[in-house]
Amino acid sequence: MTRVFFYHNASDRIAATAALIGKAVSQRKSLLVYAPDAELAAALDRHLWMYPPTGFIPHVPIASPLAGETPVVIADKLDSPPQDERLFNLAAEVPPGFSRFASLIEVVGQGEQERVAGRQRAKFYRDRGYDVQYIDLAGRG
Repeated sequence: MTRVFFYHNASDRIAATAALIGKAVSQRKSLLVYAPDAELAAALDRHLWMYPPTGFIPHVPIASPLAGETPVVIADKLDSPPQDERLFNLAAEVPPGFSRFASLIEVVGQGEQERVAGRQRAKFYRDRGYDVQYIDLAGRG
């Protein structure tokens, strides 16, 4: 069953997501970021080019011919993901087909809309029997 992790209360959702992605990549873990909002995907892309300050995290959009060999893939659809280990969700909704992934990572900011949408997704997962772990990012980015 998919493990669900909610990183909540992020003062900067993009920076927090990039930090979590950086940690996963440093552990040689591949991941897929579901970001159907083009503006949000572009913001994450820009941040990953600058994070960490001495380098960048290798990443490509899902349509890239390098998607199968790049550790971080940013997708606006989840039709044919290149891997099924970990999925980062930056959508306001439950990502389609999330249950095929070993881990689902949700990153929720401090804005009221984000928090309400995050609570709804958490309830959705809990109501279906998923074990949801919560990590408070207050003061960490």
